[in-house]
Amino acid sequence: MLIIAGLGNPGSKYASNRHNIGFMAVDAIQRRPGFSPWSKKFRAEVSEGELAGEKVLLMKPQTFMNLSGEAVGEAMRFFKLAPQNILAIYDELDLSPSKARIKTGGGHGGHNGVKSLDAHCGKEYRRLRLGIGHPGAKELVHNHVLGDFAKADHAWLDPLLDAVADNAEMLARNEDSQFLNKLALAVGGKPDEEKPKQQKPPAKATGQSHIHQARSGKPNLPATGPMADMLKKMFGGKGD
Repeated sequence: MLIIAGLGNPGSKYASNRHNIGFMAVDAIQRRPGFSPWSKKFRAEVSEGELAGEKVLLMKPQTFMNLSGEAVGEAMRFFKLAPQNILAIYDELDLSPSKARIKTGGGHGGHNGVKSLDAHCGKEYRRLRLGIGHPGAKELVHNHVLGDFAKADHAWLDPLLDAVADNAEMLARNEDSQFLNKLALAVGGKPDEEKPKQQKPPAKATGQSHIHQARSGKPNLPATGPMADMLKKMFGGKGD
């Protein structure tokens, strides 16, 4: 079984906030065929379904962001799951808008929802981080994350959320690299596999220096000139 928990704040006041992109992502998955309507359980809104033949519980904790781990931890213990059975989806300031990354474990990066998950679920859960960009100054962060996405943001946000939902089965199969490639293509980027090919190192010269030739006794040494005089002094060569 897999728990996919989107992080955000409940209520219409926060619904379009950048901080709620995790809620938006699980909403997009829930709208796909096979998931039940949202209901209330574990102090969260939950929806049950299947992805790639695996039972999935979608969660939107209703405890507010800073206490997200209380709801997810309650569900984890109820189903007797390990942190490895949890995938959290949340906003990432340190990623450019439309970028996405997946990792298991790691630090919280100052994200209070992640701090709460770490405290109540352990740290070794998978994290799908969706970039919202950084406003450029620390004092602007609060208003940035709790501000709504701009109208122009939907040019990348809507395709990104659709791609998360369309390719969610890859998440259930742990095909994280392929999943990220699908997201990159959906927003007009290039998949990670399309990196510039490394240039081959230059081929080694096949010729040998005059000194090396002299040491090995090979011919084709200069007979006259400064090089010839030096080689004769080094190796005791005699003139013709």
